[in-house]
Amino acid sequence: MPFIRYILLWLLVIFCTGTTTLAQGLMIRNYNVKDGLANATVYAAVQDKDGFIWFATPTGVSKFDGKRFRNYAKKDGLTDNDVVKLAADSKGRLWFFTLNGKPSFYANSVIHNEENDTSLAFNSRSHYMQYAFEGKGGYIWFLNTNNRIVQYNGKKTTYDKLGASGTDLFFLIRNDSIFHPLQNSFHVDNLKDPNNPSQKIFPVCPYPLDDTALVARIRQNSIVVLRNTLYSYKAKDAICFFNGADWGITDEISNMCIDDDNLWVGTQRALFFMKGFFKGEKKVIKLLDNHYITSLLKDRDGNIWITTFGDGVYNIPYKNFYFSYLDNTNGLYSHSIFSIFKDKKTDLLLIGQNAGILNTIDHAGRIRQFTLDTLSGRNSILTILPYRDRTVLIGTDNGVVQFNTATQKASRLRAVKMLKDIDISPSGKIRIAAKNQVIALDDYVINDLDMLVTSIACINDSAYYVGTNTGLYYCTDGKRILIPTGAANFRKMSIKDLKWVNGHLWVGTSDQGIYVLQGDTVVKHLSTANNLASDICQQLYYDGDNGMYVATNKGVSIINVNDQTLIRNITSNDGLMSDDIRGVYNDNGLLYIATSNGLCYFKGDKLPVDTVPPVTYLSNIRYGDSTFLPASSFVHLYKRKASFEAEFGAIVFDLPEMVEYQYNFSGDTTNGWVTTMSNIIPFPDLQPGQYRLLVRARKYKSNWSHPISMEVNILPQWYQEWWARGVLLLAALLLILFVLRYIVRRIKQAEKRKTEYNRRIAELEAKALTNQMNPHFIFNSLNSVQHLILEKEEKQALNFLADFATLMRQMLNNSRKSYISLEEEIAFLTRYLELEKIRFAHSFTYHFVIEDELKDYTVYIPPMIIQPIVENAIKHGLAPKNSSGYLEIRLEMVDDLLYCSVDDDGIGWDKSNSIKSSRLIKHESTALSVIRERLQIIKSFNGSVGKLEIIDKFKSGFGNKEGTLVEILIPIVKML
Repeated sequence: MPFIRYILLWLLVIFCTGTTTLAQGLMIRNYNVKDGLANATVYAAVQDKDGFIWFATPTGVSKFDGKRFRNYAKKDGLTDNDVVKLAADSKGRLWFFTLNGKPSFYANSVIHNEENDTSLAFNSRSHYMQYAFEGKGGYIWFLNTNNRIVQYNGKKTTYDKLGASGTDLFFLIRNDSIFHPLQNSFHVDNLKDPNNPSQKIFPVCPYPLDDTALVARIRQNSIVVLRNTLYSYKAKDAICFFNGADWGITDEISNMCIDDDNLWVGTQRALFFMKGFFKGEKKVIKLLDNHYITSLLKDRDGNIWITTFGDGVYNIPYKNFYFSYLDNTNGLYSHSIFSIFKDKKTDLLLIGQNAGILNTIDHAGRIRQFTLDTLSGRNSILTILPYRDRTVLIGTDNGVVQFNTATQKASRLRAVKMLKDIDISPSGKIRIAAKNQVIALDDYVINDLDMLVTSIACINDSAYYVGTNTGLYYCTDGKRILIPTGAANFRKMSIKDLKWVNGHLWVGTSDQGIYVLQGDTVVKHLSTANNLASDICQQLYYDGDNGMYVATNKGVSIINVNDQTLIRNITSNDGLMSDDIRGVYNDNGLLYIATSNGLCYFKGDKLPVDTVPPVTYLSNIRYGDSTFLPASSFVHLYKRKASFEAEFGAIVFDLPEMVEYQYNFSGDTTNGWVTTMSNIIPFPDLQPGQYRLLVRARKYKSNWSHPISMEVNILPQWYQEWWARGVLLLAALLLILFVLRYIVRRIKQAEKRKTEYNRRIAELEAKALTNQMNPHFIFNSLNSVQHLILEKEEKQALNFLADFATLMRQMLNNSRKSYISLEEEIAFLTRYLELEKIRFAHSFTYHFVIEDELKDYTVYIPPMIIQPIVENAIKHGLAPKNSSGYLEIRLEMVDDLLYCSVDDDGIGWDKSNSIKSSRLIKHESTALSVIRERLQIIKSFNGSVGKLEIIDKFKSGFGNKEGTLVEILIPIVKML
């Protein structure tokens, strides 16, 4: 939103009788370079067919929608940056009159020039265009500074051949039925037309303009400016209708504008506003003193645009003509107004301000000033009430003053420190609220209250209500005690003002709106939830005719006293000088509103309400990194992660910051609208498809505009087409089938390997069983049984046979299992060793060493994997030894593997190998290789790595110890 600074410019109007009267103030907005205007020097302004206001400057043109300026320069298509005039034709083209004389125009969001439009190719010979006219068929005629006519017919631009002589400005404007002027006035040095000698000139200006035909002619025909006079020009005559000298205007008129019944005249030094000129009123207001006025424009909404040389653009909103303003710039002492009252008998307006100053304005508009409170500190005039005939009672911060409206003389009634409010009973008794006191003037005082008294309202001559910062109280002259009253929630409520109206008490609060009480019952509560302007009430005013006015910090709320409903709110958006309202007064429909920024008065029933929806437009479209001109449709190839943005706006010159937008991208025109205050809609990563974008807007108190529409078509990339997706889907299905086939084949191969492994394990286990028990063991065991029988040791032989049979049964049972428990393996080995001890005549002893950790688990190991090692230790290590031997079997846990060592003190590995027969060597080698292969197969299944190592202790550094140490790491299954 451009920064808008508001200024109040006031001057006194001088009537021809010499009487000094009060001028009407006009609130004027200024737009300058800091707001986005191309240059502070502006030559001309024009409104195009869409409603935009264009400004011509030395550095290009500015297009304005009320909130944003869009500037165009030579780089954007202008033929020259120095644009001296503008003209808008009926086809929506906006023509630029540049200093180089080359024609160009703006249409359909593009500046057309000779580079992109061959119809504009033209040799200007360094003469620029001054005026433009439009004829039937869309022909445009220009008059250049060489007084030659240039024609544009849509196909080419040429010097016109209307005639060898007489084709000057007068020729064009006297034939205005053919050449429709695109300007409101023309400057001439002389009215005599040599080519029209029969034309009559009437230099005397009649006023008032009683001839309605003349007024109609002025509005319809060309106006010619001759120094400081204005003429209505036709072929037969030129009639003067305004002479600046008659209105105190001595400077030459630079431009003019007719605004309904008003006339605006701009000069090189000031702007003059003749209010009611065409109604015969002799009122002139001088504005923008010391400003060079370059052009004037009244737009379609009634706003007045004033361009200046070096001071930017000024704008007077149409609604401000319904208001009058007073402050310290046009007669008042201060802009900070606290109270307002009008004595209808003397027609005297009283305006209470700060510094104890009272301004009065009589029926003739004369202003007088009185100082009623001279004390330092706060001494504002807070309240003005009618008291007696032609007398008012005035309350200031420091006392009560009686003021005679006829003689305009004041007299102090009583000094009161920190006075807050005054009320008068029906018979004229004065009640005063002051800080922590309640004063019944000339009667009694209620002192030293532990609360701040803020307001007072008389019910009758002996009873009244008192408002405080801690609630509402009731008091009578008889008891003189403040009694809490009202509902329970009134006990701690901060009250600002009270009014007793028709048996109801109206209570204005500091932060909870308005309450209406009947007795102690709340019959109505109005707050911002009921559209009250604000919950912070500063004053209540009853007009005596069914209207309660609530002055708040955000405007004025008007309430119907009878049905206690809100009628309307009036704020600065409607034209008030400020929303900080201190007081209100209604004078037969003329509302006076006192604000912190001056006094505003207007006809309350004629307050304008602009309900016409605004014109909504598309500004540009952005997709990815590219920007596109607006059009009815947008087609583009899809860009990955590219944002689609639509920038739009609304042409609103009054309160542009209040504009709301709605857009619809869903296709649901009933419920799919999204409301926003932003003028840019982003759609990130818009997917391919066809969309319809609708945008509409509404301004302050208007309805929604007719939506603008744009079809958006995002085309898919090749890989987003249906056939590409079909190919990709087919390829994906083939890939999935290939992967599934590969997985199935791998599973089948794994199953095949597993079957092969199981078969191989079964073979190895069978092979191991055939190699586990040496046939010599069985043969020797049977010989031992035979020996025991011959020696008559039948009992021992039977025990031996029983143990041998048990051992064989255990061996057969274990061979059918993949894993057996460690306890079963130890029991099997123990029985085997006992039999071997008997067979070898107790020539060795053995011992098991078992780690304690193994006792906490049930450990499972492959069967028949330790016994061959033990058998080899006895047979090849201990049996050949001449002395008694020792065998130790150690079992421990090492990293989730079972460590088993078989340690004997026999003849040793190397010595044993040297004395073995080849058959025994083959048996031993086969047994050990079977063990290694079983460990390898187990590794291929579960990843556990087994190990078998044979150590000759004598050769491996065990000192002089003989024997063999066999170590094996066995994969296990461990369970709690």
